[in-house]
Amino acid sequence: MKIIKLKTGKSEESLRLNRYVANSGVCSRRDADKLIANGEIAVNGQVITELGTKVRPTDRITRNGIPLSMEKKRYLLLNKPRGFVTTTDDPHATHTVMELVASACTERIYPVGRLDRDTTGLLLFTNDGDLAKKLMHPAHRQRKVYHVHLNRPLAPDDLQRIRNGITLDDGLIAADKINFPDECDPTQVGIEIHSGRNRIIRRIFEHLGYRVTRLDRVCLGGLTKKNLPRGHWRFLSQNEVNFLKM
Repeated sequence: MKIIKLKTGKSEESLRLNRYVANSGVCSRRDADKLIANGEIAVNGQVITELGTKVRPTDRITRNGIPLSMEKKRYLLLNKPRGFVTTTDDPHATHTVMELVASACTERIYPVGRLDRDTTGLLLFTNDGDLAKKLMHPAHRQRKVYHVHLNRPLAPDDLQRIRNGITLDDGLIAADKINFPDECDPTQVGIEIHSGRNRIIRRIFEHLGYRVTRLDRVCLGGLTKKNLPRGHWRFLSQNEVNFLKM
């Protein structure tokens, strides 16, 4: 692994060149490796093609002679409406969530996790790759709360089965909490879960013979939809960012 050395500074301040390039907003980290291998990236005037090279934030990094700089970290919360696909680029999608946050900032942000086309609610965006990786890791146990509308009342026995855990094709899953938000309407269910498995809420109820007619994520890692109308977004406060990083 090649390290570009400086006369001053501590070695622990170094970071991988592909990470620096990706954090400058020009591409993903994987694509940054391609730019490096193609000889498009230079450090302090020296073209670098060796993958794994480390640099420091004070180094001068350029792409084809144009300076790159580390982007300001951005953290954005969207209340996603129906009909939008959670992807940064899908030629087959009519609408993607990126359209909704296109005017938010000049930095290249991307969604953390996903909500399917017909699911509404909270979706986090950031250009902080380290935080995104942490939040996506199963060990983080990110708290997610959903408001579920079913095609028929949820039977008490099935509610208890979800509490105890049911076995799906990809293993056992149990709700952290589940209840009826309105005791007079058992077709509406509130469920808290930390799993990031694909379509997990819909699959839980489909497994028991129910059809989810509406699904809304109302809480994400302690963040709520308070004062955030559907289709709108806001930046996180520093306190909220600090909370997510804990």
